[in-house]
Amino acid sequence: MPFIAPTVDDIVRAGADLSLELSVAEAKAYLGCMARLVNAYEIVDSLADERPEAPLRHASVRWPKAGENSHNAWQVHTAIKGASAGILAGKRTVLKDNICLSGVPMMNGSKLYEGFVPGLDATVVSRLLEAGAEIIGKATCESFCYSGGSHTSESGPVCNPWSPSRSAGGSSSGCAVLLSTGEADIALGCDQAGSIRIPAAFCGVYGLKPSYGLVPYSGIMASEVTVDHVGPMSRTVADNALLLEAIAGPDGLDPRQQGCQPQVYTEALDQSIEGMRIGILREGFGAANAEPEVDRAVRQALTRFELLGASLSETSIPMHRISGAIRAPIAVEGGLHTILRGNGFPPHGKDLYILDLMAANSAWRDRASELPEPLKYIALFGQHVSKQHGARYYGKAQNIVRRLTAAYDAAFADFDLLVMPTVPMRATLLPSADAPAVEVIQRAHEMMANTAAFTVTGHPALSMPCALSEGLPVGMMLVSQRFDECAIYRAAHAFEGAVEWQTIN
Repeated sequence: MPFIAPTVDDIVRAGADLSLELSVAEAKAYLGCMARLVNAYEIVDSLADERPEAPLRHASVRWPKAGENSHNAWQVHTAIKGASAGILAGKRTVLKDNICLSGVPMMNGSKLYEGFVPGLDATVVSRLLEAGAEIIGKATCESFCYSGGSHTSESGPVCNPWSPSRSAGGSSSGCAVLLSTGEADIALGCDQAGSIRIPAAFCGVYGLKPSYGLVPYSGIMASEVTVDHVGPMSRTVADNALLLEAIAGPDGLDPRQQGCQPQVYTEALDQSIEGMRIGILREGFGAANAEPEVDRAVRQALTRFELLGASLSETSIPMHRISGAIRAPIAVEGGLHTILRGNGFPPHGKDLYILDLMAANSAWRDRASELPEPLKYIALFGQHVSKQHGARYYGKAQNIVRRLTAAYDAAFADFDLLVMPTVPMRATLLPSADAPAVEVIQRAHEMMANTAAFTVTGHPALSMPCALSEGLPVGMMLVSQRFDECAIYRAAHAFEGAVEWQTIN
């Protein structure tokens, strides 16, 4: 669509939106001054866009057939082979359906995206294929990726493979299920509050939220630029490390990647954890909605690290208890500005902007009633806060994040890792199809007491299965200093090799 130049009436209305009462004469005067701006916009409109070249690919796309998608985890099947050799050769890989894969429809969990087909690959997709992975499909994700439960996708709830009446966790719900059922070897999820780690915990797989900026987010639907993460999910620690090795490092397009320090993560796998210092975070246990069985199972699993030679001691970071509150203005106001006002991209920044994806996302303006309930309630509150307070609380929260980050960093002077339950409960029951909005919203956001903190501080955090309680997996979260994923993999691999986690309850 060509650039639409303003009229006098447009300027009067724009003034009203900005609390400026303009007369027609004043609007005409301003409009006259705007001629050079109109010309500048018309020049930009006439220039070719600048974006990565689309791969020459005839994507094989097949929608799941009846009876072959019992958990509703598949969004679409593909058969896209990568390089003939590489560290991921032969690995069956699925992508969360907010990641651009050229030639393959993308839904982002919402029918508002129907008909959208990306014309480029996200950087992580290019790296997967260069490393030899075969992309066998895209996994169902929650609507607009805005739920920690698995009940908001337009295609219906994603069912937990351990108990189909229960949540698989969100928003990378389908990825965790397809790993748990053995239908995929590795997966890429995204995490802004726990969306990799929550489904990993509920489904009994490994999910890493890497250090902020370690993996490029270019070509992926954004939620809030300061908390956006993309990371590896897998059935084994070794595959998780291998996948991170393939996708980590700067791409020159993502401004999140300042200070990025990729490592050879597989080198950590066979290192002893003798002498490793592990801090048991007191405030990570006993949340208001915590199940005692979860806290007990994690503490029991922790004793295995001690048997492997690590030293364990309890530590306290009081700010952890309010970390969710500190994150809230960032998620609320940042989400409103990015997902809705920015059409899925930061309103201002140096990101790779995908114009056709922005156009698809803009459909919400005419179909706002179709937004998922968890996003509606955030948007309504964010709109109120913006009108009453501007960006005051967003800015204050970002300032306080520096203090929260320093509190965790101070603990890492004494410990190599901090450990706690990933989520305070086991997989919850899915809401019924006619559940009221209040239940839909509660089930979307009730499990983030431990996960949300590390999206704003940027510390890497891995959810690993550590116990089976009454037939449901329990996740334990390992957190390290920024860009020290090797410490996490070192401990997780030692535990995996020494313990059958299903035997701990």
